Amino acid sequence: MLGFILKFVLTAGLVYGLSMVMPGVALGGFSSALILVLVLGLLNAVVKPILKILGFPITILTLGLFLLVINVIIVKLADFLMDSFDVHGLLNALLFSLALSVVNAVVDLVID
Repeated sequence: MLGFILKFVLTAGLVYGLSMVMPGVALGGFSSALILVLVLGLLNAVVKPILKILGFPITILTLGLFLLVINVIIVKLADFLMDSFDVHGLLNALLFSLALSVVNAVVDLVID
C-alpha cells in the first residue's frame, strides 16, 4: 500500500514538473497534478481498452503507431474533463504523452 501511495505522489510530482518544463502544457498546481493522475488512470482503465479494440485494424496497418494517436486522445480527453489542465495542440499532447510514458517507466523501475 505504501508503494502505491509513493508511486501516486511521485508520478503527480513528475507530472507537475513536466507541465512546468513543457511549452503548451499548463497545470493549476500540485493538487491539480494529483487529480490529473487520477483522471488519466481512470481514462486509461476505461476508455483506452475500448479505443484499442476499435482501432485494432488501424493499429495493425500502421505497425503500432496508431497507439500514439490513442494516447493523444486520452490526454486531450483529460484536458476536456479538467479545467485546471490545458494542452495546446495535438503535437504538445503527443509530446506530453510520450514524456509521461517515460516518467512512468522510470517511476516503475525505481519503486518496484
